[in-house]
Amino acid sequence: MITVRKGSDRGASNFGWLDSKHTFSFGHYYDPENMGFGTLRVINEDVVSGGKGFGTHPHDNMEIVSYVLEGALAHKDSIGTGSVIRPGDVQRMTAGTGIAHSEFNASSSDPVHFLQIWVLPDKRGLAPSYEQKSFPPEERQGRLTLVGARDGRDGAVTIHQDLDLFVANLGKGDAVTHTLRPRRKAWVQVTRGEVVINGTVIGAGDAAALTDETAVSIGANDNAEILLFDLAA
Repeated sequence: MITVRKGSDRGASNFGWLDSKHTFSFGHYYDPENMGFGTLRVINEDVVSGGKGFGTHPHDNMEIVSYVLEGALAHKDSIGTGSVIRPGDVQRMTAGTGIAHSEFNASSSDPVHFLQIWVLPDKRGLAPSYEQKSFPPEERQGRLTLVGARDGRDGAVTIHQDLDLFVANLGKGDAVTHTLRPRRKAWVQVTRGEVVINGTVIGAGDAAALTDETAVSIGANDNAEILLFDLAA
């Protein structure tokens, strides 16, 4: 079964410097029908104006993944990490017993466009930690590239949950297929372009939840970018 979550139906917050779309309930946006998908709890699509950002704030007991679509995002945290996240980078921050961090647009003029993803960890009270890896365009073009996994295999960042995260950049006419093992389900988030997922057409900002399927087939109607989450049913 495939269920579409239209981008136009997402929650929204706009503070002038921040334009945010919420796939699942977040902050002041509450939708009891969209509280998450398995252990996937938050997918926020944020555009932050030049020179602006989120001041230092705390988190605990959450896996937080940042994925930049355009621009650059500057990160600092209370465990001493400072970095800039750019397109092709995947950042994982384990909040665990408690961490504070800030996220600011690294440019004073150009906007930064990124996804912030929260995943419930497989256990509470983990030691806070940080990891960032880069996945060059040639590794993501026309194929599903593993960028996050519980065992950190194949060069992926380690996510403390039974979840595999793949990204793919697809040209018009490209197609990829991902096999789902028994008792698994998938969430596909489209960030650019238009794709056909198991026969259903969706576009940028849209997502598809797949349950009781044996595979996820994705074809691109134009240049597209997708994230695919494979997680326990």
